[in-house]
Amino acid sequence: MSTQASDRRRPYRNDRRAKAAAGTRATILDAALRLFVEHGYAKVTIGDIAREAGIAVPTVYASTGGKAAILATLMYRGVDDPVVERTLETVRTATDARMAIAATARGVRLDNERHLEIVQVMVTAACVDQRVQEELDEVVRRYRRSLGVLAGRLAELGALKPGLSAERAGDMLWFLLGLPSWRLFITGCHWSWDETERWLTHQVTAALLAQPTGD
Repeated sequence: MSTQASDRRRPYRNDRRAKAAAGTRATILDAALRLFVEHGYAKVTIGDIAREAGIAVPTVYASTGGKAAILATLMYRGVDDPVVERTLETVRTATDARMAIAATARGVRLDNERHLEIVQVMVTAACVDQRVQEELDEVVRRYRRSLGVLAGRLAELGALKPGLSAERAGDMLWFLLGLPSWRLFITGCHWSWDETERWLTHQVTAALLAQPTGD
């Protein structure tokens, strides 16, 4: 076989290997999530994940790392969900304060709804694994920075209540739209996602805007 022919085929083989590796990684992550949700993070071993995924233990480590690394990857599925950037772009360009609030509430609702199971897992896992706690702290920091975009935009629009700084508004947004609020209403109080989104949107509007109006 000529060198040119070999070079033409190599990109195809490399692409095929990359797709196979990505498929293996996805299989491992999905298996881990099922086990974490069903049995709890602390009780699941890498061996359990390997068996659930139908993959050898060394392959699990090579593809995704240890248990904490697997959970961290699952956690960042929510942080990196495309809905986050779409929501932030809508807020950055919003010309109406209420529209910006509604867009943020809808975006964080969708992100939490899609990834509620892993949120539950990571909160409980953080109690028993310091590495998970550190990753959770970073997730919270990034979540709060995203909410800070809304606070900043409301300040730019001159929509915040007199004397309310963007920084203080960001703290209030975390209280109202952060991870604990969605978990409280959805899993603790058994509200629907629609009910929770409507109520939290109203609360943010009433708490932050200079002249809030009803729904």
